[in-house]
Amino acid sequence: MLHSSSLPAATGLPTADTVDLTVVVPAYNEEHRLPRTLDAICRYLRSSPGRHAGWELIVVDDGSTDATAAAVREAAVAEPRIRLVGAPPDPGPAASPARNHGKGHAVRLGVLASRGGRVLVTDADLATPIEELALLHDQLDAGYAAAIGSRAQAGARVEVCQHPLRKLLGRVGNRVIRAVAVPGVRDTQCGFKLFDGDQARAAFGRSRVDGWGIDIEILRMFHEAKWPVAEVPVCWAHQPGSKVRALDYAGVLLELVRLRARGALRRVRPADRVVVLGYLLVSVWLFKGLWADLGGSYLTDSGQDQNQWEWFFAVTAHQVFGLHDPFFTTLQNHPLGVNLMANTAMLGLSVPLAPVTALFGPGVTWTLVLTGGLAATAATWYWLLLKRCVRSRRAAALGGALCAFAPPMISHANAHPNFAVLFMMPLITDRLLRLCEARGRDGGGRDGGDQDRGGHDESGGATRRRTVRDGVILGLLLTYQIFLGEEALLLAAVGLLLFAVGYVAARPAVVRTVWRTLARGLAVAAGVSLLLLGYPLGRQFFGAQSYRSVLHGPSGNSPRALLEFAGRSLAGDPATADALALNRTEQNAFFGWPLAALTVVLVVWLWREPRVRGLAAVAFGAVLLSLGRTIPVPGTDVTLPGPWRLLHDLPLFESVIESRMAMVAVPALGILLALACDRWDAQARRAGSTGRVAAEDRVLRAVGWAAVTAAVLPIVPTPPTTADRTPVPSFIAEGTWRASVPAGRTLVPVPLPDPGSAEALHWQTTAGLGFPLPGGYFNGPYGPERTGIYGPVPRATSALLKDVSRTGRVPDIGPAQRRAAREDLRFWRAGAVVLAPQPGDQALRLTVQRLMGAPGRWIGGVWVWQVHGDTGGG
Repeated sequence: MLHSSSLPAATGLPTADTVDLTVVVPAYNEEHRLPRTLDAICRYLRSSPGRHAGWELIVVDDGSTDATAAAVREAAVAEPRIRLVGAPPDPGPAASPARNHGKGHAVRLGVLASRGGRVLVTDADLATPIEELALLHDQLDAGYAAAIGSRAQAGARVEVCQHPLRKLLGRVGNRVIRAVAVPGVRDTQCGFKLFDGDQARAAFGRSRVDGWGIDIEILRMFHEAKWPVAEVPVCWAHQPGSKVRALDYAGVLLELVRLRARGALRRVRPADRVVVLGYLLVSVWLFKGLWADLGGSYLTDSGQDQNQWEWFFAVTAHQVFGLHDPFFTTLQNHPLGVNLMANTAMLGLSVPLAPVTALFGPGVTWTLVLTGGLAATAATWYWLLLKRCVRSRRAAALGGALCAFAPPMISHANAHPNFAVLFMMPLITDRLLRLCEARGRDGGGRDGGDQDRGGHDESGGATRRRTVRDGVILGLLLTYQIFLGEEALLLAAVGLLLFAVGYVAARPAVVRTVWRTLARGLAVAAGVSLLLLGYPLGRQFFGAQSYRSVLHGPSGNSPRALLEFAGRSLAGDPATADALALNRTEQNAFFGWPLAALTVVLVVWLWREPRVRGLAAVAFGAVLLSLGRTIPVPGTDVTLPGPWRLLHDLPLFESVIESRMAMVAVPALGILLALACDRWDAQARRAGSTGRVAAEDRVLRAVGWAAVTAAVLPIVPTPPTTADRTPVPSFIAEGTWRASVPAGRTLVPVPLPDPGSAEALHWQTTAGLGFPLPGGYFNGPYGPERTGIYGPVPRATSALLKDVSRTGRVPDIGPAQRRAAREDLRFWRAGAVVLAPQPGDQALRLTVQRLMGAPGRWIGGVWVWQVHGDTGGG
């Protein structure tokens, strides 16, 4: 509740009609500084009666626990134009303790209580002397709606006596805020601002931020309302006892994120909500098998990948809440460990979802990531299409759906969320386009140092600031995408390069227009990304268990795969698709011949548009690269050289499965379809505006949408199949393993887990990661060259047990094999060897029994051999 001290009835006191200036001072525990501050302000205002004939001074007590309110009341006795707001009128011993809401709350109360034609907001420490007010008045006299003191403008006089670390953090925080907050404003946080009174009260009345970020919120309101703001260099000196901490800049950024999120939600139309909800419902329908039994269902086409991904989610939560290294663990491949940064752990999602994993289990996180990831990917493509390409929401909805639910994406959604959860790609693309547009937005980027009415430099300076801001944001987006999936980002970069080649071929003059701004923005983005990613990438490429590259054999798409239908498409035949792909999670093309034919027709029809030429370069270039190093001619023994041979030996590209390049064509196809549908709908809109729709327009529109329907309907995805998980043995599920596996020892499954058999990872997550495992499913180094391989480096005993599992034959076991087994068990730091029921388990049991020299014990549904000491004896 708002309280104000009563004003003495005195002749000459200002009224609402006579107050030309209100000074608002937010205060929290300022009993020592306020008397000097109030005296300085009052003396200055009294000394300039011509300028300040009627004034008032409002102090907002924001829940102070000291004598701040008493100091204000005492000053008000001598100067009745001082008003106290926020404190109870008669505090007593029974009064409830006051609450500190934050600077934003205090300033808002003061401004809304003001009556002045102009409102000055200044801090209680008067870091900017009150005498600087005259400079701000001059700007409002010139027609500005607000004038803000600036420590960053040329001519500012700044005196700082701070600890170097605080000074550095403050500068970095301020620069980040400048880059992402208010266009053209270099210093948003200086606490000395003069506003037009009516406009200030209107803006503060709509504000919602209670913390330090209110400055940004108000300045953005002025910017959006096109109320000009002048930035004035002032004198500023750091004051001892300042309430601002260097880390408060992080709080400002968080408030800015919340502010923008609220603004974005307010701009979402009902039709957009329906589209996004539709995407979400489609995703839920696709993964209904997982939702029906969270944690108990398994995607049958995922091979062992679901076990691996659930382990990644579980181990990330374990590392986060245990305050362990998030980039490395020895819970798998013990004792060598796993480099999590060099694996697809998707830390960008597994870290923020760690609470979900800890509370509900990794199976729930797996289902959420797949379902929400596909829906979010479709939604961001829909957003980009509406923003950049089309006006028709129906066309954008179709394009967004194809970008997220096309056959290659659905194939990878069985096992590789890092290739299906791609919601960052449209955001990155949009920021790149902003960089390309920056010069055009500002009239050619002329250099200059004068200020316009908005307080900005001439267009060249404004362009540079916007370029830096967009570069910083792009760097942050790229950094986050690195923590979602690096290979997907590499493929997207190839696609963007192909688009640039096609677009520039159609409009070569555009290079001269944008290259400087684009290069500057990319340099800023690279600098931000390298600063943030230096340590993680260092761990990835040079840390423990890092590797150079993962080499693959030829894995290009068959030309037939481009025209056939995926096994999980409406018109697909699993047997046909299986014969043309590496496996069911790598059906990287399968667009179907109707969509391929329609794409050719649309490109020819819209060829005059430069962006269509760019999209054509992406679609056809990516498909051609996806055919691999050699391209077989269907129906013959002839092979042709493929363009991938130009890339496959390059760093990073040598680890890419080339058939995945076809995925780059998916967004190009989605955008092409959206452009065509929007063209047909636009013709209908134009005809409808005249009240007449020509028959030929109706026919063209009907034929066009029918062709799109015929092309898209056969590739509509069907839900992936699920099955009940293999039950976890009670030895693991009930915690019996603790009696057999001492702390610091490993549980050794038979055969050892590898990419082909990783059920033991599910055992481990079920046991709360209570024991480490030798072996596993991950990428790690092999040999002196540190070549990347899938799974652990084979040892004699693990290779022997794997061979027994494959053949079902018990080998001859002699002293050499037993000695190797003891050495391997010692290396693995084994506590117990465990054999669960499985095909061929009789041969495995006899083999282990001979290696260990003793029969196992049947405990909790498994055979167990206890390993004693470091000798490996059973």
